[in-house]
Amino acid sequence: MDKDSGKAFDLRLFRRLMAHTRPYRLTFYGVALAAILLSVFSVIIPYLVQKIIDNAIMVPNAEMLLNLSVIMLGVLLAQVISQLLFNYYANWLGEMVIKDVRIDLFKHMLGFRMKYFDSSSLGVLVTRAVQDMQRIGEIFSQGFFMIVADLLKMLAAAAMMLYLNWKLALIVFVIMPVILYATRLFQKAMKVAFIDVRAEVSNLNSFVQERITGMKIVQLFTRERIESENFRGINEKHQNAWLKTVWYNSIFFPIAEIVSSVAIGLVVWYGGLQNVANISVDIAGTLFAFILYIEILFRPLRQIADKFNTLQMGMVAANRVFKILDTQSNIQDVGTIEKGDVRGNLKFSDVRFGYVENEEVLHGVTFEVQAGETIAIVGATGAGKSTIINLLNRFYEINSGSILVDDIDIKDFKLSSLRAQIAVVLQDVFLFADTIENNISLKNSSITLDTIKAAADEIGVDEFISSLPGGYQYNVKERGTMLSSGQRQLIAFLRAYVSNPSILVLDEATSSVDTYSEQLIQRATERITEGRTSIIIAHRLATIKKADKIIVMDAGQIVETGTHKQLLKRKGYYSKLYEAQFMEEEVA
Repeated sequence: MDKDSGKAFDLRLFRRLMAHTRPYRLTFYGVALAAILLSVFSVIIPYLVQKIIDNAIMVPNAEMLLNLSVIMLGVLLAQVISQLLFNYYANWLGEMVIKDVRIDLFKHMLGFRMKYFDSSSLGVLVTRAVQDMQRIGEIFSQGFFMIVADLLKMLAAAAMMLYLNWKLALIVFVIMPVILYATRLFQKAMKVAFIDVRAEVSNLNSFVQERITGMKIVQLFTRERIESENFRGINEKHQNAWLKTVWYNSIFFPIAEIVSSVAIGLVVWYGGLQNVANISVDIAGTLFAFILYIEILFRPLRQIADKFNTLQMGMVAANRVFKILDTQSNIQDVGTIEKGDVRGNLKFSDVRFGYVENEEVLHGVTFEVQAGETIAIVGATGAGKSTIINLLNRFYEINSGSILVDDIDIKDFKLSSLRAQIAVVLQDVFLFADTIENNISLKNSSITLDTIKAAADEIGVDEFISSLPGGYQYNVKERGTMLSSGQRQLIAFLRAYVSNPSILVLDEATSSVDTYSEQLIQRATERITEGRTSIIIAHRLATIKKADKIIVMDAGQIVETGTHKQLLKRKGYYSKLYEAQFMEEEVA
């Protein structure tokens, strides 16, 4: 499946795609039958025309003219019905296949480890799941079945031409290699061109999505002109990729028209000579039928080239989608333990980890947390604080060492069971474009609105939510832009609280908020950490001072451990951090 090979058709990839039609095999066979009927009906009509001209017009016969006309009307009606069924169910089958493949793709991506998303473009992944899927659907609606139907029409037309007049048929067949060779060159050129098109579409989607997401940064740093120029360059590459396909079409289709016209001219010329020489006296109907058959024979070749373009674009898209489906970047969920009563004892033993190979971030981290304890982890940016949380949730796999929950290695838990016991409140809260209720429950049917309201009242955020238009039904829009950062934090606290976790993680969850929101968050923190194991990536002084234990990290190592008072007395690394970061806040 080398994307740069220029192969006109990848049979292995096509077989893999066809495997997704198995649940709809009856529809598949029905569409195939409709394609066969269309080919039969298409060649019967010129034959009936030939009979009408030779047997009912050249030799006047009103009764035969009526009978043949009625038969032709019946064939035309049958052709229309077959065409309708063919078009509808070919499209229906395509939609069913892309529905199934899209579900498989999204489900597969849901299981990817964070490392995959760290190195993948969001815009490219969206393109694969949306636009590329539509291209795959077109394989069935406008590609494969159309090509099969056209090929059957061509074979039937060739057979009828040989039957009616083999000499005229040979004239047409002599011309055929020219258009076949042109079609072959056209297909190979278009395969490469469409690979370029899909690549540029992905680049364009990725660029636009990133700039729209980061529009605030673009405007704050007055990069509008620069980004506009960058977009102009990417858009031009996208345009040029498409123009290449237009150029190939502009060359091929006039050639196909010329070859078809030459074939018709030669047939009329040769047939006319036979009539002039009295070699054939009933050539009129045959010539008329041949003109129709040439159209049936050559028009599909032009269409097949066009449909093959659609097929190739779909195959390129399928190749890209299947590459994601074949990507083995999932966390190995081979654990068998499911526990709903985790006490919350944690133990990190000589944990080593690096996001990039041979570049460790954590260097042998070891610590323990007893059930119900609240510990704070402090350190400078890049010390490895958030990495510990990522490893606890198994977003990444450790290089060596072990992480235990209730003396059980986290790898022995079923992944869903492990994460169900851990709730995380991040500094950068993500909210979906949905109601506050749905953002808190995440549409978990076991978490009712009454449960949410009761929990909100317990941690002191019910008044804030109720003051919003619509209350719990207030739509926060994409990424929660209708709320302040402090309000988003409060929603995240409530979301964590209603999930009733055994282990709670607050990753600098009280930073960058206003004074009022901070007071609410402090109250919420005290309530939701009560009686459960809590890990706080520290930012606010009040939270750190009340922790049962403080772990101080520097450059991926634990350098100090103790309570707030114990660490201040040591006059070590924590004391310096305290003086540099927290003294001003304490005085205030």
